[in-house]
Amino acid sequence: MVERSVRVVSISEGTGFRRLNLANSWPDVKDGESIAINGVCLTVAELSTGSIGFDVIPETLAKTNLGLLQGGDSVHVERSLRAGDRISGHFVQGHVDGPGRLVEQRCVDDDIRLILSPPAELMKFVIPKGSVALDGVSLTVAAVGATTFEVALIPTTLQLTHLGSCATGWPFNLETDIVSKTVVNWLERYKK
Repeated sequence: MVERSVRVVSISEGTGFRRLNLANSWPDVKDGESIAINGVCLTVAELSTGSIGFDVIPETLAKTNLGLLQGGDSVHVERSLRAGDRISGHFVQGHVDGPGRLVEQRCVDDDIRLILSPPAELMKFVIPKGSVALDGVSLTVAAVGATTFEVALIPTTLQLTHLGSCATGWPFNLETDIVSKTVVNWLERYKK
């Protein structure tokens, strides 16, 4: 899960990077600290009164939805896990595998599902009851099709995140399950 949602204060262009400034509500954040923004692990580059700045390089902008952000948008943020902290949810590294485009949001009674279409090469890592992270939010896979998968959103997730308010076509930052990636990678490399 994410710690909170915060507002994008401003975005500015630097030489070879984009500076993303977010509202800061943590009194103990330090320069150089890793913080995940919409599931993308970034480094604190600047601290000022009320805001935290992150430098986002072109590769990250091209492979994630951070390049689509505008001032006033809300993003999910989470600080790195410290040794000894309780693990609440799935293992999420902040290394985005690719986009998971929102194909449809289906609401039947209280069951709210997001149907997503990832790049074809990522489908092998998406397994029933496995985990994925969408914009940094750790979720359990509810169903898997040939080219799409579904996640169910509980009321708490709807309340604490912006997942339920994204428009069809939104490219969620998708991180697939680290265990699935490890097993599939090992089998593909060493299967004889």
